[in-house]
Amino acid sequence: MEIVNTHHAKTHLSQLLERVAHGEEFIIARAGKPVALLVGYRAKDRDRVGGQWKGLVRIGEDFDEPLPAEIADPSGVSK
Repeated sequence: MEIVNTHHAKTHLSQLLERVAHGEEFIIARAGKPVALLVGYRAKDRDRVGGQWKGLVRIGEDFDEPLPAEIADPSGVSK
């Protein structure tokens, strides 16, 4: 990732934006210290909508019961 100083960024903003549009990213620095990240904008594909799995998934009655000893005991794992 390329680091550019603020003067260069202001002077060459159009060129930087063109490069960002093609996937590059830049760190903008003031006196050698990073202050901003210039990255491309990506619009959301679509709003998220929940509920597609409603009625398709069943959670067992024993879901939150303790694990069986042979699974819960880490010393029982073969090495």
